[in-house]
Amino acid sequence: MKNYKEMLKFRQFIYAILSTISIVIFIFLIAFTTQYKTIITTPLKKDSSNNQFTLLIGILTKPDKYELRHFLRLIYAAQSPPSPPAKIDIKFVLCNLTKPEQRIFVTLEIKRFDDIIILDCLENMNNGKTYTYFSSLPKILPAKYDYVMKADDDLFLRLKPLASSLQTLPRQDMYYGFVIPCNSMNPFKHYMSGMGFVLSWDLVEWIGESVIPVNNTFGPEDKLVGKWLDSGKRAKNRFSNKPAMYDYPGTNGRCSHDLIPETIGVHRVKRWDQWFRVLDFFNVTKDIKPSKLYTL
Repeated sequence: MKNYKEMLKFRQFIYAILSTISIVIFIFLIAFTTQYKTIITTPLKKDSSNNQFTLLIGILTKPDKYELRHFLRLIYAAQSPPSPPAKIDIKFVLCNLTKPEQRIFVTLEIKRFDDIIILDCLENMNNGKTYTYFSSLPKILPAKYDYVMKADDDLFLRLKPLASSLQTLPRQDMYYGFVIPCNSMNPFKHYMSGMGFVLSWDLVEWIGESVIPVNNTFGPEDKLVGKWLDSGKRAKNRFSNKPAMYDYPGTNGRCSHDLIPETIGVHRVKRWDQWFRVLDFFNVTKDIKPSKLYTL
């Protein structure tokens, strides 16, 4: 009987210890789980937008080019996300709308795609639209970008090679593109072609603040940008991406050459047969999923 009582007391003692340990472990798990969630949540949120840089591509075009904008949306939506990670936003840049139908049709585009910027200017190519584009961005955008690109609407861009080419470049005082004249390889002489060039955000801000650009906006827009930067002693980091950017084969002398696998951009793609050749060469439609709904 005595042994039974002693055994019962021993069991109660063990249960008490186990209960205490269980409570301690439970409290620890609650505290650790809370802390662990905090630890892993922040990096995951960061990784979900793990963009090594941000780039705005502004495609300068005219309000009436509805079909071209829809076509370009298809082209860029069909491309795989850039690697290395980069957040690339593509906007179509227009001057003021002047026709009733433009206000209806462009408004529909804005409601559906939200990819339109309308500047306060009269539609033009060499009379200040590029200046208005760059100088307006710091005032109208909700956030800064690392880089801003100005592109023509007859330029085909391959987003992944473009992102890769920008990944290691400086984020400050940077000017990137296809240097003119066509046979030049020196980005520190002359200027980058208007087909498509990139500026770092500090240069975009400088264009909007300096008296140099605002007093010199009439003339070839790409040449003027180079002149502004030279006059202001800006863009000490300059990069020409030849031969990866070029004019469509046979369209512009020495600025043109054959399509090549390492292409970043092809300019002067204006006709449907030219677009077909470019998209076919770079196999833009290769990732289409098989389906019983269509035969291709």
